[in-house]
Amino acid sequence: MIVIPAIDVLEHKVVQLVGGVPGSQQIIIEDPFEVAMSWVKKGAPYLHLVDLDAAFGKPDNSDVFCRIIRNAGVPCEVGGGIRSEEQIEKYVEAGAERIIVGTKAVTDLEWLKEMANRFPNKLMLGLDMKGGKIAIKGWQESSDLSLEHVFEVIESLPVVAVLNTDINVEGQQNGIDEAGVNAFVKACPKMVVVSGGVTHESDAEAASKAGAGGVVVGMALYKNTIRPWEWEFPWVVR
Repeated sequence: MIVIPAIDVLEHKVVQLVGGVPGSQQIIIEDPFEVAMSWVKKGAPYLHLVDLDAAFGKPDNSDVFCRIIRNAGVPCEVGGGIRSEEQIEKYVEAGAERIIVGTKAVTDLEWLKEMANRFPNKLMLGLDMKGGKIAIKGWQESSDLSLEHVFEVIESLPVVAVLNTDINVEGQQNGIDEAGVNAFVKACPKMVVVSGGVTHESDAEAASKAGAGGVVVGMALYKNTIRPWEWEFPWVVR
């Protein structure tokens, strides 16, 4: 299982929010491209790009994200406010390995089916969970859809993976919800990448033991709480 650094961009700067709440930034760095390249130089095998501006309905960061994707030299997954075929196509053409769809996919399952079949094995479904419910619209609202129904829908679709973000622990550096991760991975019919709360190597190990294919790490990386480039097997949990 691999560790993936998060590059979340708000107001065109790299940030780390607590619980996804705007204004809670604990990390603010000016240049997303330079941040991305710095993780690659440290050996990161994959990059996780999130456009918080687009998620909140502001002018997006797609141009700088496409520049990162074309120059990183490692696979990238990109998400945040992706709600049209044109946006998906732009990132596919730039070379993104996985395009994360969340709000639009959850609120319009027919659109998800159409896009998954049009871009087979390129879409990653983002399921952000808060209080046991799927959160949408930049984590500002909850969906009425049950997790079980969404899993039934995607089981037969060429969706490459599911990104499970636990908003309750996101950015708090208190560790993952191991029971929640285990239950989600066990129930999900696709490979799961875990995000939210990964603070120490033990959190990554727990996610790996649960069967996750990767963990996205943000705050703990930027604060040097976790240093996967110094591990015996850098950026990998065996």
